[in-house]
Amino acid sequence: MAATDTPAPDIPPGPPPEAPHAPRNAFDRYFEISARRSTLAREIRGGLATFFTMSYIVVLNPLILANAKDSTGATLPITQLAAATALVAGVVTILMGVVGRFPLALAAGLGVNALVALEIAPKMTWADAMGLVVIEGLLITIFVLTGLREALFRAVPAQLKIAIGVGIGLFLTVIGFVDAGVVRSSGKASPPLQLGTANMLTGWPAVVFVAGLLVTLVLVVRKVRGAILIGIAFGTVLAIVVEALAKVGPSFTPPDKANPNGWSLNVPSWPDKVFALPDLGLLGKFSVLGAWESAGVLVAVMFVFTLLVTDFFDTMGTMVAVGYEAGPEGGLIREDGTPPRTREILLVDSIAAAAGGAASVSSNTSYIESASGVAEGARTGVANLVTGALFLLAMFFSPLVTVVPFEAASVALIVVGFLMMTSVRGIDWTDYEIGIPAFLAIVLMPFTYSISAGIGAAFIAFVLLKAVRGKAREVGVLMWVAAALFVVYFLRAPIESLIF
Repeated sequence: MAATDTPAPDIPPGPPPEAPHAPRNAFDRYFEISARRSTLAREIRGGLATFFTMSYIVVLNPLILANAKDSTGATLPITQLAAATALVAGVVTILMGVVGRFPLALAAGLGVNALVALEIAPKMTWADAMGLVVIEGLLITIFVLTGLREALFRAVPAQLKIAIGVGIGLFLTVIGFVDAGVVRSSGKASPPLQLGTANMLTGWPAVVFVAGLLVTLVLVVRKVRGAILIGIAFGTVLAIVVEALAKVGPSFTPPDKANPNGWSLNVPSWPDKVFALPDLGLLGKFSVLGAWESAGVLVAVMFVFTLLVTDFFDTMGTMVAVGYEAGPEGGLIREDGTPPRTREILLVDSIAAAAGGAASVSSNTSYIESASGVAEGARTGVANLVTGALFLLAMFFSPLVTVVPFEAASVALIVVGFLMMTSVRGIDWTDYEIGIPAFLAIVLMPFTYSISAGIGAAFIAFVLLKAVRGKAREVGVLMWVAAALFVVYFLRAPIESLIF
């Protein structure tokens, strides 16, 4: 609220904050449950809230990765992806609870998984692509141990970090609309895109998508826990009923009987079994050196750099936001605005990035949805033990993932895109030196279907505009290096033609 000249009324002070209790036992002392004015019941409730708020990733991550092909045309098995996604999320979330002792859950990162599926894997094999993710995670781990992560975090302007997140959100939104069949190619030079088929939403799958989206939006507005997962479940059940009654069939087979109004990924039907032992065949299926040979050193370096930029800054902002959710008395933010055990939190997050690549599920990172658990009372790593255990339990229900059609799952991408878009208010659009680079980052990601194109254009524009305004010294050395690398990346085709 804006300040006014009206003096504030005298308000009697409220009750003093509750003093921390003495620890009841060694478990309480280690996790600081009483010291942070929490209880075991609150931690359990918070852990449950976090899981149900972010558990959609067990469904969504496999759908994003399984729908992509690598350079050989190979795809990843969706049930194995679901099991591995749940396994890694469970293990690293528990690790964060034990080591970081902070209520911050982790899972496969949205945005990074799209980058891996749509940009990196098509240039190499899946094993090579996941090897780059492992390299990225190990590099971030080194940056944490040496203190360079904080330095790199400071190098990129805060508003440019916001723009990158917003651009990724719009990119995910476009992916969601395209996968659901709402946005399609017109087959013409102009306009290149259209609404559905013949500029209309036709077919039962479109009805399922619209119904699922509306239900999910209502749940989100009403702040229902697990709104995204509930929306996916609603759309899936509706799709199963529609397919049973209307016999819509797939849109992609057989080729001589194309059905543009069919289901885009899989035909929804109830699986033969709901419970199954997890198939963890994707674990260890990565190659650290393969990408450097198959795609070339320059391409591999730029992809690792793009992964770093895409994945690097999320946790530092996320952990602070989650900490502030607990309030000044929550014990999750120190006077300098950082959480306790910041280095331990960043270290676990870095290890999680490498673990995601090693398990072929893309980089794992901290989730802002953890704030829902803090809002329910979570203050310690005990909440992570609950959330992580539920992720591990979810491994045994991976057959359910094959039921979900894209028309039901894409709803999550639209909602997540909106949530990421809300950060755009943090950009000062009156300052062209930051507004123009931010604009390029936001629009180029969805328009070019490339996260790296948006980041690269933003970095180059930022450095250039600062230089022509006589403010080159305001740009950090790391930003100059990053911009130069992106110039080489964009010009790699003519450079290669000159060299070879």
